[in-house]
Amino acid sequence: MVGMQQAAPVSACGAGRSRGADASVGSGPLTASSNSPERGHVTLFLSGDVMLGRGIDQILPNPSDPCLYESFITSAKDYVALAERVNGPIPSPVDFGYVWGDAAHALGLRAPDLRIVNLETSITKSGLHEPKGINYRMNPANIACLKAMRIDCCVLANNHVLDWSQAGLLETLESLERAKIAYAGAGRAHAEAASPAILKAKGRGRVLVFGFGLTTSGIPTKWAAGRTRAGVNVLDGTSAKAITCIADGVRSRRLPGDLLIASIHWGSNWGYDIPVDQRSLAHDLIDTAGFDIVHGHSSHHPKGIEVYRGKLILYGCGDFLNDYEGIKGLGPFRGDLAVAYLAQCSATTGDLEMLSLLPFQIRNFRLTQANDGDRAWLATTLNRESKAFGTQITLGQEGVLTAHWQ
Repeated sequence: MVGMQQAAPVSACGAGRSRGADASVGSGPLTASSNSPERGHVTLFLSGDVMLGRGIDQILPNPSDPCLYESFITSAKDYVALAERVNGPIPSPVDFGYVWGDAAHALGLRAPDLRIVNLETSITKSGLHEPKGINYRMNPANIACLKAMRIDCCVLANNHVLDWSQAGLLETLESLERAKIAYAGAGRAHAEAASPAILKAKGRGRVLVFGFGLTTSGIPTKWAAGRTRAGVNVLDGTSAKAITCIADGVRSRRLPGDLLIASIHWGSNWGYDIPVDQRSLAHDLIDTAGFDIVHGHSSHHPKGIEVYRGKLILYGCGDFLNDYEGIKGLGPFRGDLAVAYLAQCSATTGDLEMLSLLPFQIRNFRLTQANDGDRAWLATTLNRESKAFGTQITLGQEGVLTAHWQ
């Protein structure tokens, strides 16, 4: 979380109803030079935090009440003014597709089978704010913004989905359901929060997305979903018992040929360090629970990448969209740079076959193509941070970053 400022949950095994969505988006390999579809692959677009509230919500066609409860800023309109002070005027109101900018075009060219993001915004008109200092919400009437980017699944296991109380969470779930966008990681009770979103990639089988949250990311303990209490699927530590519980839930849901994603909100917002227990958890999710991809988020900038036994681990995807342009002091980590991760996996084994990273810059609350210098900086930084995992990141001629692994 970023503004002008910045406990042991209950764990329960079991699964309730799953939420699914059919994806009719075309598919193709990750490289722009080849556009012939290959039935043996599933191509996924994965991103880190998508924050559509506060300043961004104010420039969309149906802005919320701008009232905020932060220490230094009391109106969401001030975040628009701060950004304009840095990068010039921002049009308002904008159309629903404005914020996605060049990213929408780039993904359209590559046609991933499914698009999965961590939605770090409550979609609600609720005025019951949690007294936590930073509260993100988007007016439900602006949900067409997500539809404009053809998002298939929103992961909700994060530290902002209950910013506007349980009423805000319930309205978020209802809003996504009306828009026919799948979700994972939160629900009306623990059974729903722990159940996967079931996505269908046309002609390529099912992709199951499980959402998990750790208190290390700032999720309050009291937000954990209960037997009859709406909330987040908070992971009770990284013990063998917790992993076994997850593995049992996966086995009860998985069908032959399914590709499984563990989308997990963990760790701090800033810094490149990856704790040992985080890496152990990622490995356990693959070895014991059988996941094919660990989709980590919470960090406001991209972190190191590992390919472990053929399976992709993204330790921190970085923010994909936010309203932080006018906030000073974030320069060293380049939080203004966003990455779209395109993972091509075998439809039969789930193993990673290709990983491309598309770099963008958030400017005027819009994703624009990163320039040559920014792409080179990202490639150097991610290569440095991924070396310890046996992964190399290179910059190609078209400005696309590519991962190579042992």
